[in-house]
Amino acid sequence: MAVKIRLLRMGKIRNPQYRIVIADSRTKRDGRAIEFVGIYQPKEDPSVIEVKSERVQYWLSVGAQPSEAVQRLLELTGDWQKFKGLPAPPPLKVAAERADRKAAYEAEAKAAAGVADTPAKPAKKAAKAEAPKADQAPAEEQPAANSGEQA
Repeated sequence: MAVKIRLLRMGKIRNPQYRIVIADSRTKRDGRAIEFVGIYQPKEDPSVIEVKSERVQYWLSVGAQPSEAVQRLLELTGDWQKFKGLPAPPPLKVAAERADRKAAYEAEAKAAAGVADTPAKPAKKAAKAEAPKADQAPAEEQPAANSGEQA
């Protein structure tokens, strides 16, 4: 049985996402796979390439043949050079960490309102704690006033 390492297409129209799979060479492109060994998302910036290096090295060592596209991906990750005994490639570009949208929104809202940075949660708790005390004092006086009027 000839085994290939190739791409299995997933995703929507005009938004391809691929899984890197180990499959029998006679199966369909999106058919049954022996094992899933990675993902490739070309539409992201930079492209997402994640490969289980151990499993790829095993399958290459037992004779699995990568397709041309998968071989290019393995060259980018350095797995192909590791298998062939060549020097490692330069590291992949990694996407910058995304900023927290909620924190940015709150900062913009405070700046627009002209409010200084003050912890909002403790002030709310303190206001809630004072409100019941204020409600209890007038409530005690009112029944006494009502009882005086009735008598």
